[in-house]
Amino acid sequence: MRISRPRTPRLVWLAAPLALALSAMTGSAQQTVPFRGNTPVAPQGIPAVPLPDGPVVYDTAEGQQVRVVVLARGLAHPWSIAFLPGGGMLVTERTGQLRIIRDGVLDPRPIAGVPTVRAQGLSGLMDIALHPRFAENRFVYLTYTKPVNEKQATVALARGRWTGSALADLKDLFVAGPGTGGGSRLAFGQDGTLFMTTGGGGGDGAQNPATHGGKVLRLGDDGGVPDDNPFVGRPNHAPEVYSLGHRNSLGLAVHPATGDVWQNENGPNGGDEINIIRPGANYGWPIVSYGRTYPGPWQSEQFWRLGFEQPVVFWVPSIAISGMAFYTGDRLPKWKGDVFVGGLRTGEIPGTGHLERILFNERMEELRRESLLVDLRQRIRDVRQGPDELLYVLTDHPSDGAVLRIEPAS
Repeated sequence: MRISRPRTPRLVWLAAPLALALSAMTGSAQQTVPFRGNTPVAPQGIPAVPLPDGPVVYDTAEGQQVRVVVLARGLAHPWSIAFLPGGGMLVTERTGQLRIIRDGVLDPRPIAGVPTVRAQGLSGLMDIALHPRFAENRFVYLTYTKPVNEKQATVALARGRWTGSALADLKDLFVAGPGTGGGSRLAFGQDGTLFMTTGGGGGDGAQNPATHGGKVLRLGDDGGVPDDNPFVGRPNHAPEVYSLGHRNSLGLAVHPATGDVWQNENGPNGGDEINIIRPGANYGWPIVSYGRTYPGPWQSEQFWRLGFEQPVVFWVPSIAISGMAFYTGDRLPKWKGDVFVGGLRTGEIPGTGHLERILFNERMEELRRESLLVDLRQRIRDVRQGPDELLYVLTDHPSDGAVLRIEPAS
């Protein structure tokens, strides 16, 4: 006679080995990760890859084949690029030099007339922008880390006049309050005003409307305060502030059709963002974020709260976002209208920088993303559209930073 026995649930059989393994463990199952300050130290496990000597052809997701050409190299931490009418490019180096590239050749002599910068860590000479009426006034704008004394520095905006070989009549138009740091980008609005970002870093300074740190500022082309700035005349509010609650803003661009100002900023470990900047709006840092702190816990228990603006795009894990451009040309037609951003590294791993393309619908809602130039493993500091309707990319390196050109393969 066959006796039927109750069957042990399959889940119990699967769980038993796991329980035995867990009971045999002593202490934590995780590795002990070394820290430098408050940040985990990533191992240099992915070897550096030299840039190719010749052009590289890529297939892309939209069925468009492109060719990447190394246009110029030998730059020290290049940060930003501006295209001169009639040809030539001005490139800032974070170490404090302004360089010129003519006909694809980097002039070995730095441009004279730039301000003295505090080039320490991630600070130094940063963004560059030409006045919208550059052909008339020859004005060049620079953001930089300005030494205040031996121990202190802040972010400043300077303007000089391009003579064809140097900057003349250089002067500071705006100097942020003491201790303002981080990256700084520039973009002229369609009304001729100048938008400037500042870093927020730690603490609650980004939420303090009386300070300049962690803000998008709006200035006149002479450094003055426009009368219609959102906080003009309000007590305990800096009149230059246009929006607040930002961390470290490393990309700024104006939408070619709407005129909206788009900004991107680094989260901590995750939570990089692209935002559309509204006057007087608060973007949440450090109260809300989609990222984790570097030691591991979430930056905030809630990702969003009423009263804070939501990003239009965010990244988890972080790509260390830097630089931003709208592509408006016809030479790369499958990418027309797309947004391009640089990435310095992905998921806190060195050697994983790349370029990203984001496709939006007519309401500027994200549809898809594409990672580009991944195999080059370069830290992408900036991306710009040139007057020839091609894309130009800056790679960040201590001594061999480069300008890459992305063009049609045929």
